[in-house]
Amino acid sequence: MIKIITGAKGTGKTKQLIDAANKDAAAAKGVSAFITDTKRYMYDLNRAVRFIDVTDYNIAGEDALCGFVKGISAGNHDYEYIYIDGIARIAGKQLSEMAGIFFMLEKLANENNIVITITCSCPADELPDFIAKYA
Repeated sequence: MIKIITGAKGTGKTKQLIDAANKDAAAAKGVSAFITDTKRYMYDLNRAVRFIDVTDYNIAGEDALCGFVKGISAGNHDYEYIYIDGIARIAGKQLSEMAGIFFMLEKLANENNIVITITCSCPADELPDFIAKYA
């Protein structure tokens, strides 16, 4: 399953994502990962949530990010939750150009029973149709 947290820049999407990760970590039976491109929020997360700063891995582009998320899942089949903060910022693309990664993440989530929650800096009424279906 894919969940979307959407809103304009500065509306508290990351805070909502952190709160969701911390809440889910308390009841999770599996592993959780929080993927972002800064170390800023490292200490805001429950220590049960694996914090991953993609800048440590030189992730560049939509394909690299998708492969990275797939690799995380493949490396440990116990993942229950994956949180991605600022998918468009990490991939370096506009949301409207990212149908491929959303298709692949949905497939990954459904095949592996992972809940993937993603923040998108865009008002809900301006989301592309392939993303709006998750909101």
